[in-house]
Amino acid sequence: MSDAAQPSAAEVRAAAEAVKAALDRHLDAVERRSGEDDPAVYAAFNDLAAAAEVYDELLYDAYDEVTPFEIPGDDSLPPYAGPDEPSALSVLIRRDYAVVEPQRLLAQARRVAELDQAPAEQAGPAGAAVVGDSVQSAIGVLFGEYEPDEIASRHKEFGLEEGDSTLWVAAGDELAEPGEWLAAPFDQPDPQQVVCRFDVSSVFDEDLDDDEDEVEDDDEAEGEDDLEVLGPGN
Repeated sequence: MSDAAQPSAAEVRAAAEAVKAALDRHLDAVERRSGEDDPAVYAAFNDLAAAAEVYDELLYDAYDEVTPFEIPGDDSLPPYAGPDEPSALSVLIRRDYAVVEPQRLLAQARRVAELDQAPAEQAGPAGAAVVGDSVQSAIGVLFGEYEPDEIASRHKEFGLEEGDSTLWVAAGDELAEPGEWLAAPFDQPDPQQVVCRFDVSSVFDEDLDDDEDEVEDDDEAEGEDDLEVLGPGN
């Protein structure tokens, strides 16, 4: 436990009181909820999660202790509040890759660069001259040549390994003017305008494996119980 900027006992106590107040507000919102996607419940949930996180951090910094609470990540979306009949859509995609085989990536980029050279310029290793040994240049060549969906389907050929990915579809009243958002294309969209989202992550596979292991353990336990009941002497 570090003595640097250690919170006082009063600060920890105040954070605990904030959690208690947030619990009361959350329960009150749940009791008064107007429907499955009540925004008041959503807001109270987020307030409670934030208060619990602050308390957990202060408790650890001051006393080297933790709470039994698991603070969930805020990866959900609030209730949709966009137009009922959208006349425009924005599709936001993020895909992460690890460069696991740089030499394969370089070789593929050099091949593309060689094919792109005019016949008169193809004397000698044109691809190697364009790409060199720069992984950065190779990435620019490959993503300039292939569509993102093709990169995704052929990532192993390019020496890449898939990470998490997500796709958000946000609704709008009208299409943006040409060039309007190009200066900041990835500013966070309004979550209440998102019609749907699709996430892909290995963590979901791990959760599924854990669930399957629990089912297998339960089945084994039930089998052991059956052996006891049906064994000799019954």
